[in-house]
Amino acid sequence: MALLDICNLSVEFATAHGALKAVDGVDLKLDEGEIVAIVGESGSGKSVAMLALMGLLPWTAKVTADRMLFDGQDLLTMSAKQRRKIIGKDISMIFQEPMTSLNPCFSVGYQISEVLAQHFGGSRRSHKARTIELLQQVGIPAAETRLKAYPHQLSGGMCQRVMIAMMIACQPKLLIADEPTTALDVTIQAQILELLVELQQANGMALVLITHDMAVVAETADRVVVQYAGQQVEQRAVKDLFENPRHPYTQALLRALPEHSQGELLNAIPGVVPGQLDRPVGCLFNPRCEHVQEHCRQTPPTRNEDILCHYPLPLAGQKP
Repeated sequence: MALLDICNLSVEFATAHGALKAVDGVDLKLDEGEIVAIVGESGSGKSVAMLALMGLLPWTAKVTADRMLFDGQDLLTMSAKQRRKIIGKDISMIFQEPMTSLNPCFSVGYQISEVLAQHFGGSRRSHKARTIELLQQVGIPAAETRLKAYPHQLSGGMCQRVMIAMMIACQPKLLIADEPTTALDVTIQAQILELLVELQQANGMALVLITHDMAVVAETADRVVVQYAGQQVEQRAVKDLFENPRHPYTQALLRALPEHSQGELLNAIPGVVPGQLDRPVGCLFNPRCEHVQEHCRQTPPTRNEDILCHYPLPLAGQKP
């Protein structure tokens, strides 16, 4: 049985111009100890889909799904009280901006120990000892002296390590990392990603990595989910996807990597991800697709073998 089983997840937001469909029919299965990367441009619904899983969307959001199971438990039918026992303990999420995700009014030691108190109870002394252990585990030097530090007194990299310590405090079965290296310099990015993979392997937890960095995907993930304008357009094993992308959008993303550029200019995808008021008829990617045909402009595609395209790109050695 899969650790996480999501089927046909959709998220709509009520706006002054009507309903905005931020996530449209996403499926995701995840086994214990597996690393899955979710990639796509900004506005593709990557973060919103995972926030829906966490139950952290605002009241304006309408979340629907045919199935949303975690470790055999139905997240759609359980009460808010039951869900709070899981969120932060069995499912944890590292958010994009470490400097704004931490509460500026409390010390980092207090914020980590609060997670332990909420889910396990126990004494302050035991919480302090465990907090020091967690800070050491994520590579923060002189951990005991950092307990009384406030977020503004730490660097962005340090704050991200504190966030990671907080999220692994309860040894979750599933960790979601939403752009965990945003706003960090290149050296620190590599350290944070290496730390996440080490913790994932040491604790045997499943990891969902939301990222724009295809190089990170190639090095860390077992499987890749590609999203575009809220829709899941392709889902395949990492090696297969990089060697032989089937959806034109996936192909365009890979061509945009710097190492695939020819001359001085990078390969860019023309246009932008459609918003609420400029969604095209038919396939949502059709205005930007170099393989577009008239049928694509008229009829929305259906998913075939985890590829949402009327005319998937051929496999290597296969005739178009």
